Amino acid sequence: MLKHCGILIIMLIAFCQNTFSQKRKDEVKKSSSGIKISQRKKIIKFGVASYYADKFNGRKTNSGEIYQDEKFTAACNQLPLNTWIKVTWIKNGRSVIVRINDRLNSHNKRLVDLSKAAAKKLGFLSYGIVRVKIEVLNNYHLNK
Repeated sequence: MLKHCGILIIMLIAFCQNTFSQKRKDEVKKSSSGIKISQRKKIIKFGVASYYADKFNGRKTNSGEIYQDEKFTAACNQLPLNTWIKVTWIKNGRSVIVRINDRLNSHNKRLVDLSKAAAKKLGFLSYGIVRVKIEVLNNYHLNK
């Protein structure tokens, strides 16, 4: 009987350690910019996307880079610069992976503005504005 209790206690301790270590992995921390950082959760957000007008080609972005419409980049106010995201046009299911290197105008309500190359790959150049799903590929949470 005592032997069975000892085994049961060891199993209970192992279960508790596994449970507590699992919770630690799911903990969320906040960076100095207020963005929540997690190691395990996948972030998905739905919103409206558009793409840069031709007049922005060759202009400096918020990251200091020069915008080039043939690169796969994007502007977003809700994620840090250099965050990689997967953007999927809901209507046709096409996806593209882009890096955030710019910000939107603060009054702009769109989720993301894509480079012309990214919009072309998704197939919405003639639409202008479309509804999309974004998935954060590195471990950043959206503010909202």
